[in-house]
Formats: sequence, structure tokens, C-alpha cells
Amino acid sequence: MVKYYDHPEPFRLEFGGEIKNLRIAYHTYGSLNERCDNVVWVCHALTANSDVQDWWPHTVEEGMFLDPSRYFIVCANFIGSPYGTTCPLSENPDTGQPYYADFPCYTIRDIVNAHRLLADALGIGVVHTLVGCSVGGFQAVEWAVMEPERFERLALMATDGIATPWTIAIDESQRMCIEADSTYGEPRPDAGAAGLAAARAIGLLSYRGPSGYNLTQCDSEEFPAKRRAVTYQRYQGEKLVKRFDAYSYHAILDSFDSHDVGRGRGGMYAALSNIKARTLVIGLTTDIVFPPTDMIALAARIPKAKYAEIHSPFGHDGFLVEYLQLNALMKPFMEQ
Repeated sequence: MVKYYDHPEPFRLEFGGEIKNLRIAYHTYGSLNERCDNVVWVCHALTANSDVQDWWPHTVEEGMFLDPSRYFIVCANFIGSPYGTTCPLSENPDTGQPYYADFPCYTIRDIVNAHRLLADALGIGVVHTLVGCSVGGFQAVEWAVMEPERFERLALMATDGIATPWTIAIDESQRMCIEADSTYGEPRPDAGAAGLAAARAIGLLSYRGPSGYNLTQCDSEEFPAKRRAVTYQRYQGEKLVKRFDAYSYHAILDSFDSHDVGRGRGGMYAALSNIKARTLVIGLTTDIVFPPTDMIALAARIPKAKYAEIHSPFGHDGFLVEYLQLNALMKPFMEQ
């Protein structure tokens, strides 16, 4: 069941501005042991929520690496996401109306500072394992640099220490779709819905890649009335519109692009060298968002890091699909 933490003071943001009514939604699984040394913190990706069981199949189960009988698992919904944490659809206390496009600019570093508030409020000190996938990995690597003594282990999957020009270009293409919708900017929660659907369709191309599409979206007829790939793209766009909004999506993409763990720390290499956690970096063979070569380079820059790889035709989304391979890597790493 979702829980909430309401911060009693204004939350200051990295690039100026503040959130006066910061609420953080979070889920927990399992129990904190007497030694308080069994915490596993999961940082979720772009359109996921704090309910890890909802979006990461066959991971929060007995015998799997997020075993609730063994660990106290925490996942917080990040700033700007419309799943309970303060976001563009939340009420702006200055106007009494939703923020919409007036939601303040925030960064990955701001998201991590909100995580720190929640961890402190829950009485969590040292974390056994910090896990981050994709944009969640942005959060995890930032937090491991910010508080190197807090984490014993760090698991980074399909991510990087900086938002590269390639990933920023993917984000901008999606923002262009949203902004091309003439309703975007109107003060209503469904504004920009058509643009959001198109943005999601573009995003999926990068998440699954050619091997994933060619494996799952082949037509069973020679001349179908509608190509399977066509209906899949439209279905996925409509599916996201039912559970998300264009303002939150746009704001999250902006925060994605802010990611640079080396900002103000002498550059990315210097920042990564401060990580003290035993680290496992996991790449995916067909990921075109964070290719294996980039993941190998990330591992090489982190002290005590090891690199492992998941073989999957499903591209970047492989970390969501290949749970057996993932478990085979994560369980030994966490039990060392």
C-alpha cells in the first residue's frame, strides 16, 4: 500500500525556486531487521511508480533478489511523477490551482535530495544495496556520489553518469511531439494528450530497438488490414495517456537532461571516483539507449566496480523482461 511523507518546510531546488508542499509517495516491502542492515533502496525509471511489484515482474518475490522475507525494500516515487509525489498536476499553494506548465524546474540532484529526506524520516542509515535502472540509475549514481558512506552495494542497470547528447536528443524528439499538440499549455490535466501518445511511440522505438520489434510485431497475414507494428504503437501511446499526463512527462524529460554527476565536482571521472560502494554495472546486449560500450566505460570509472551483461533481444527494456538472468546476477552480488 502506498505511503506518504510530507516535508514540513519548503524544498529548495538546485537551480533556484522551491516546492512549498513537497509530498513523497513511497512503498515498502518486508521489515527492517534489528541490526537495520537489510535495506534495499530501488530507484524507479521514467514512467514507473513506487510500487516495484507493479512494474518489475518477478523481482519482489521470495527467492528473488528483492526478497521481502530477507530485505526491507523501499522505493520512492520521484518529484514530478504523477503517482503521489508532488508533480505538475499537484496544487500550487500560491494559486490554489494545479501547477501545470508552471511547475518549477528540478534536476536529478533534487530528486536525490528528496530521497535523502525520506530515508532520514524513515530512520534509515546505511543501505545494504542501492538499485537503479535507466533514469533510476541516474538517481542511484548521483546518490552514491553524494553520500558515499551510506551505501554498501550499488547496482546500476542500463544507465550512465551523465545524460549524453544521444539520450538528450531522444528526449527532445518526445518533447517536440508534446509541444506540437495545440492543446498543450491549456490549464487542464488532459492537455497535450495526443502529443504525449506520439512521444511515447517515439520513446518505445529506443526502448525496444529493431530486434525487439522484429521479434514480437511480425504480421501473421500477408496483407493485414492494419500492420501489427502500427496498432502496437498506437496502443502503447493510448495506454500511457490513460495513466500519465503531458506536463509531468515533459518535466521528467527536462530533469533527465540535467543529469551530470560531475557538475560542480570536477567532472564526471572525478565524481565517480568518490563512490565507495561495491558496484555492479549491468548492460544489455541490444540496448541502443545505453549501449554496452557505454556501460563498460561507466564500470571502468567506478572503483571496485564489475561489469556484467544480460543477453536479450528486447533492448533497453530487457531489464524489465529478463528477470531470471537479472536474478542470477543480482543474488550473488547482494549476498557476498
